[in-house]
Amino acid sequence: MQIFQELKVIELSSVLAGPLVGTFFAELGAEVIKIENQMTGGDVTRKWKLPEENPNAPVSAYYAAANFGKKSIFKNLKIQEDYEELMTWITSADIVLVNFKPGDAQKLQLDFDTLSRVNSSLIYGEIIGFADEDPRVAYDVVLQAETGYMSMNGQADSPPLKMPLAMMDILAAHQLKEGILCALLERAKDGKARKVSVSLYEAGVTALANQASNWLMNGHIPQRIGSLHPNIAPYGETFPCEDGKWLVLAVGSDRQFEKLCQVLGLSALIADARFETNTVRVQHRTALTGYLKEAFLKKPSSQWVPLLLDNQVPFGQIKNMKEVFEEDQANQMILEEDMEGLSTKRVKTVAFKITG
Repeated sequence: MQIFQELKVIELSSVLAGPLVGTFFAELGAEVIKIENQMTGGDVTRKWKLPEENPNAPVSAYYAAANFGKKSIFKNLKIQEDYEELMTWITSADIVLVNFKPGDAQKLQLDFDTLSRVNSSLIYGEIIGFADEDPRVAYDVVLQAETGYMSMNGQADSPPLKMPLAMMDILAAHQLKEGILCALLERAKDGKARKVSVSLYEAGVTALANQASNWLMNGHIPQRIGSLHPNIAPYGETFPCEDGKWLVLAVGSDRQFEKLCQVLGLSALIADARFETNTVRVQHRTALTGYLKEAFLKKPSSQWVPLLLDNQVPFGQIKNMKEVFEEDQANQMILEEDMEGLSTKRVKTVAFKITG
């Protein structure tokens, strides 16, 4: 899809959230110019490499994940000539993406007020950490701690854990994309500049969803329960099979539970007062898990999978990255690009399809 073929984006952001937004527009046809700091060797994620990566490669896999289809240019914006060249590009741009530390945009004369005087129809997309004047360093793990995610994540006997993705950055990128798309619609009406600002903190809080409401309505503080769902059972329970492969259940109704019991040869559990409804299954999930675990260990996953599918029992096969990308559907989401002489791959940021 080349929806934004006429759109020009200047990316002054680095790391993950802002660059993911730039990649989104690039995937949909926009011209995206990424300005990297010449004095620091560019986006810091160029150097965020795994031990097995080539230390001399110009970019890391991490950098490649968030940068696609962009023209990358190194500039020192403290030099007047470089700054003026940037201003020339901004004059004809539709969107500018920034994620400066508090006060830096004003020091560099790259704040919304300054740039909207240069371009009166500019959409200024800004990622901040906590709030406008909050000086705290807003790395993703810090935000996962501050917004409650780490307190909920992990097993009951484990310490608080971060999720293995930079979820706050990813959530903020989605929020900023949505805000910019709304701003573009508004600009189409009157041609005026807009500033769209998203904080990592608020992006994290807004995604707390049911866990937030469990607290706000019932005073329930979520505890670390691994992959289990606090309101549904068996949902999130994981089970090893005879072949060592693991399955996870997502049984959300009494009818699905009946089907599960029939598949596993545990029909007697259907009439057991401890398991008749979801409410009592949540109360007695430890006992229930014991019965289910014993049953799953009797056959390999290759036999359980078709049985569960045929009976419409919601489940998933727990796969590693290699196994995920052995699937045709996942492979269709890979984008490849030669980046400064290095062959790179990443997954699309665009997962929707528009037809009609």
